[in-house]
Amino acid sequence: MPGGATFRILYVSTGNVCRSPITERLTRQALRDRLGPAGGGLIVESAGTWGHVGAPMEAHAARVLTEFGADAEDFTGRELLDEHVITADLVLTATLDHRAHVISMGHSAGLRTFTLKEFTRLVRAIDPTTLPDALAPGGAVARARALGRAAAALRGWLLAPTPEADEVQDPYGAPFPYFRSIGEEIRAALDPVVTALTGLPAPAPPAP
Repeated sequence: MPGGATFRILYVSTGNVCRSPITERLTRQALRDRLGPAGGGLIVESAGTWGHVGAPMEAHAARVLTEFGADAEDFTGRELLDEHVITADLVLTATLDHRAHVISMGHSAGLRTFTLKEFTRLVRAIDPTTLPDALAPGGAVARARALGRAAAALRGWLLAPTPEADEVQDPYGAPFPYFRSIGEEIRAALDPVVTALTGLPAPAPPAP
């Protein structure tokens, strides 16, 4: 069950070869950049509701990650299983349908399951000074747990302008420029989340 010395973030999309791998690897990279190689005890994984089990990441998705400076190597698609939901402290999905799928699996997942963009919208409204210091011993895990609770408490109060505003569309089968635009969309949604999780802004790019 969720809890303990680590905090598990699970990203869910359909095939686990496009959106969720991009989100997983961008999050891992961002956490390493801000909290060091161990990521502060935050573990990031992904799976798909109709996962391409054992499949590599889609080539355009891997190219997007490479362009963004994140690791696209050694990825294997997974189908979403009960054990993934049971052990996840926070589940972030690409769409509302994915969120409904996760919640329908049970395991008291409702309060800890959001779409990625929904979670982004909610964490923007949370006062970061009310959260534990991520750089204190065990602080990143404590901060992540507090952030998840605060976001769940806000969900009924801060509504999206439209349902589609909380979703990331599927680029599977589309040309590379569309994949890149989806990658940019995911990266933009992730930055406030990682900043809220760590209490640290993204590091400045190196000078040319």
